[in-house]
Amino acid sequence: MFNKVSWCFFLIVLFNQNALAQLPDFTEMVKTNGVAVVNISTTQKAPPEAENAREEEQPLPEGIPPELEEFFKRFLNEQGDGYVPRDTTSLGSGFIISSDGYILTNHHVVKDADEIVVKFSDRRELNAKLIGSDARTDVALLKVEAKDLPAVTIGDPNKLQVGEWVLAIGSPFGFEQSVTAGIVSAKGRSLPGGNYVPFIQTDVAINPGNSGGPLFNMEGKVVGINSQIYSRTGGFMGLSFSIPMDVVMNVVDQIKVTGKAAHGWLGVQIQDVTRELAESFGMKKQQGALISKILPGSPAEKAELQIGDIITEFNGQPVETSGDLPPMVGITPINDKATLKIIRQGEVKTVDFKVGLLPDEVDKLADAKAAPKLPHNRLGINVIDLTDTQRDTLQIAKNGVLVQDVAKGSAKDAGIQRGDVILRIQNNVIRNAADFEKAVKQLPAGKSVAVLIQRQGNPIFLALKVEK
Repeated sequence: MFNKVSWCFFLIVLFNQNALAQLPDFTEMVKTNGVAVVNISTTQKAPPEAENAREEEQPLPEGIPPELEEFFKRFLNEQGDGYVPRDTTSLGSGFIISSDGYILTNHHVVKDADEIVVKFSDRRELNAKLIGSDARTDVALLKVEAKDLPAVTIGDPNKLQVGEWVLAIGSPFGFEQSVTAGIVSAKGRSLPGGNYVPFIQTDVAINPGNSGGPLFNMEGKVVGINSQIYSRTGGFMGLSFSIPMDVVMNVVDQIKVTGKAAHGWLGVQIQDVTRELAESFGMKKQQGALISKILPGSPAEKAELQIGDIITEFNGQPVETSGDLPPMVGITPINDKATLKIIRQGEVKTVDFKVGLLPDEVDKLADAKAAPKLPHNRLGINVIDLTDTQRDTLQIAKNGVLVQDVAKGSAKDAGIQRGDVILRIQNNVIRNAADFEKAVKQLPAGKSVAVLIQRQGNPIFLALKVEK
């Protein structure tokens, strides 16, 4: 007969067994797919002038931390010993996608490499050829001369659910065939410098060297390429980001045909709709991508989109934030027709346009220098008309006034700064200082108003509220 202690022990064992039964077992998945994961090492040759360096010149001592390398290089040069440039190497991961030798990794793993060596799980090493790579999506396609290689199976990242188990295999810090697991933390993440990738966020332990390795779902199919981590230390901190395989394979298909990838282009600069901006535009919900600039000659200009339009749908897909739009447009074939649903001055409209080719260059606009101050107006800011020289410097053909000074008040609270160019207040285009003063006098008290400014070449909507 069980006493109370025995019953408690029995229940604890039963609970632990049930808990263990619910945990995933990755052993078979690793055995099946680990052979298709490779280690990638690259070499970048030193510049030719290094070959003529003096024989007595010495390399840096071993064990110097990376953050101190530049200091020691300068120190040796100043002492007349002159640091001799050496070939540089780096490590990453990759995986085989076809038995005839096609391998995927990250663009940043093989960028500027003069030699790429792929090491397989059976310890073989082969030189790889770079077929093509795409910096915007951080995808690179390699090819080795081999046959009957074990290859992964490509999965559908759109079927991934937040909370689902996923697994990574790679070579963190050069430790080959390292396996880590975790869950999907979020989908569709937008990151700086990754505007054309709706990243999969996970808490899988990813470290330097894991880049380019595969992310598997529980079916043993690859759903992403491990690409980035968010870290303040350089090591894993629980935030890892992978490129979805639908984006990857779109790039791969293009590279195989043309050697490079092309991305769809609308030609607008956009930003999120904040609560204050939503109020200023009369929206009940903060959603969509707010257009702050339309580039000359772009598909957006040809479609007669306007600054202040809020894009809420692309080809029937909802656009909740500004980060949703670039990947949608980016994967759309060039010259395809697409449809936008927008909100313009409170009215819902539909706009059709033809997707353009994303240019290689982006605008780089300079700051304007401040001019003498003028008396403060109602908002506590000083503005002046732009000179022809300032317009040329800022690449502003017409309209706008230059902010010279900002005192405490509504404008400063909204984030307006000295050197900003105010282009529009609500629906009023600001052509000169007189327009600005008139618009400011008419601002309603206690209500959020949208102000379009240009700062360092970038147009931004800000919401300000004049105090009652």
